[in-house]
Amino acid sequence: MSFTHEVEGMICVAKGVNHGPAPIPQVGKWVQAKEVKDISGLTHGVGWCAPQQGACKLTLNVKDGIIEEALVETIGCTGMTHSAAMAAEILPGKTILEALNTDLVCDAINTAMRELFLQIVYGRTQTAFSEGGLPVGAGLEDLGKGLRGVTGTLYGTSAKGPRYLEMAEGYITEIGLDEQNQIIGYRFVSLGRMMDMIKAGTDANEALQKASGKYGRIEEAVKVIDPRKE
Repeated sequence: MSFTHEVEGMICVAKGVNHGPAPIPQVGKWVQAKEVKDISGLTHGVGWCAPQQGACKLTLNVKDGIIEEALVETIGCTGMTHSAAMAAEILPGKTILEALNTDLVCDAINTAMRELFLQIVYGRTQTAFSEGGLPVGAGLEDLGKGLRGVTGTLYGTSAKGPRYLEMAEGYITEIGLDEQNQIIGYRFVSLGRMMDMIKAGTDANEALQKASGKYGRIEEAVKVIDPRKE
């Protein structure tokens, strides 16, 4: 290490207060984080691309500074899914500092990584007060049965009103209307559950019936319509 002439000529003054960094809450402990390996936690966050035409929800499970699990969910331009495929290969095994400075292909995924890095190093994780954190695989369990991301797709026009296309329960097959043509319920298919049954050998029509459900007062509907056609 080199010093300027001015610094070299200074006398050494002892540093008094040196209590280290403020401890952060993580995996049930208060940790004075000084190195990357001091960081652990599981958390979620979102990022967006510069033109804001797409978004990424990123879930990271970090153990001793290493990303052990990554879940990449995207919405927006079609190319984002291919970027997410590469990011899912890139992220596991890297330290969070490496990942922050790695090109994750899509700007939205890079932004999500930046936002998650801030959460994690400040101790604002979902597992801040969970002793030992969560096991690797916990991020995947967030997807539920069928391992599908929760996507809401709702559409509407001033001329024709709203259409429910995809809700938390699944793919909307029908929406029910009352006397005033207001939506009072809907029927849906859980595509993840249906595909799991078909892969296990269940007849497709039987699987469709078993994976179907309803919400609201659709049985009282005066009119039932297909939101994608009517």
